[in-house]
Amino acid sequence: MKTMSELLFEKVPALEAMRKYPGELHYCGNTALLSRVKLSIVGSRRADGYSRFMTSELSAKLSRAGVCIVSGGAMGIDATAHAAAGASNTIAVLGSGIDIRYPATNRALLDAIGHDGLLLSPFADGFQATPWSFVVRNEIVVALGDALIVTQADENSGSMRSVEHALRMGKKIYVLPHRIGESEGTNRLLKEGKAEAIYDIDAFVSGYGEAARCVGDAFLDYCRTAPSYEDAVRDYPQEVFRYELEGKIAVVAGKISVLV
Repeated sequence: MKTMSELLFEKVPALEAMRKYPGELHYCGNTALLSRVKLSIVGSRRADGYSRFMTSELSAKLSRAGVCIVSGGAMGIDATAHAAAGASNTIAVLGSGIDIRYPATNRALLDAIGHDGLLLSPFADGFQATPWSFVVRNEIVVALGDALIVTQADENSGSMRSVEHALRMGKKIYVLPHRIGESEGTNRLLKEGKAEAIYDIDAFVSGYGEAARCVGDAFLDYCRTAPSYEDAVRDYPQEVFRYELEGKIAVVAGKISVLV
């Protein structure tokens, strides 16, 4: 069953970094993810086993640390990053209308993200993806993230176009280390000093995880308004379970109570 979208009327500050703010923005899912610490992960649609494995580990560990993963819903690295983050902690930006599941092979994944995470598109329902719409999609993906991670990319690939957006926006760019002759686009970025390699995933995650925990204090402020458990889970699914496990909140008579 196709999922219809709604118009997002509130401004998304991160998108002010785009050449032109989207004329309209459609969404399906949890818009609270837009206020989280976010990292954009992109890469080849035909990624090798090493890149998929490392992307999965990186995305999963970032997600567990409270970082929201942003990508473009495509095959390969995009799908790997979304799936490893978990549907409730990822934003997929589409180059088509939200009611069109493209690519069809990612239908189940995109359905789950629309239900538990967030689907975004600058295009109305019914819009079929085109080469230029993917360019717009890529710019939004980059703008939303606090930094861009490119885990595999050949020269002249769409991922390298995303790098151009990141450079123009002044975003930090990270890549995975690759052997000579592999992922030549990211290797060139390292050679030119335009990107930093992630040699230690745990060390990398710890830095952004600490930033996410600082932002997470805003969740405690939200909880002090005594929201219902149902509303809190809808708006902050990751934080509710993590903070409850850490003993910072409790559920009392169907409402959230702050314990710290």
